[in-house]
Amino acid sequence: MNYKKAGRYLILGILFFLPVTFLLFLYPATHNYTPLDIVNQSVLEINQFNSNSEENIVFEDHITILGFLGLNPIDNSIVASNLKELMYDKFKGFKKFQVVILMPKGTESAVEKLKAEISSYEDLRFWHFVFGEPNAIQNVFTSLKSKTGLTSDLSTNDVFIIDKDLNQRGRLDDRTDNEISKKAPTYILSSYNCIEVAEIKNKMSDDLRILFTEYRQIRKGEFDSSTRRANDLNGTSN
Repeated sequence: MNYKKAGRYLILGILFFLPVTFLLFLYPATHNYTPLDIVNQSVLEINQFNSNSEENIVFEDHITILGFLGLNPIDNSIVASNLKELMYDKFKGFKKFQVVILMPKGTESAVEKLKAEISSYEDLRFWHFVFGEPNAIQNVFTSLKSKTGLTSDLSTNDVFIIDKDLNQRGRLDDRTDNEISKKAPTYILSSYNCIEVAEIKNKMSDDLRILFTEYRQIRKGEFDSSTRRANDLNGTSN
């Protein structure tokens, strides 16, 4: 009988302490994660752009996905649809999140057609199309770090993550584990191709979650900037 009781207490003890032990292992990982890298600073603000919203659309104090759909936005409907379905719909409930698309003046009616195609009467309150002169669009793009340029119609398949302080976020080292083991040269991920569904669903989604975690910890006073990878901007240039 005593053996049976002892065995029962042993099993209960294991059942109690096993989850606690797991949480203790998990706790350091939760509080010592690696924040999302700053790949570029001083992204140009968009005060010179106009929108159909009464709200003043700016980057400052927002977590922004920035895109460029050009003179013929309907031609880039796949980019817009992937961005909406894979990113906007997932993160639109997060505080201070927004999608901003820079458009040339004169494309307002084309934008309305695109919105009708991608929205299906859904909530686009945190998705903003803003309109400006071509040179203003080019100036903002030039302030970004990008692996490609704008096309002749001022569009690109790539989108960018801009933080609340007008820093561009991404990965200073985007190598796979296999590339790291083979000591391949490092390369930067500064933008995300919306045609590549896997890149949006996996890399960009993960990166945004990390950025939201960073700001949540800052609000709670738990963020330790020393956990950021050393010298975020070391060796990077436009």
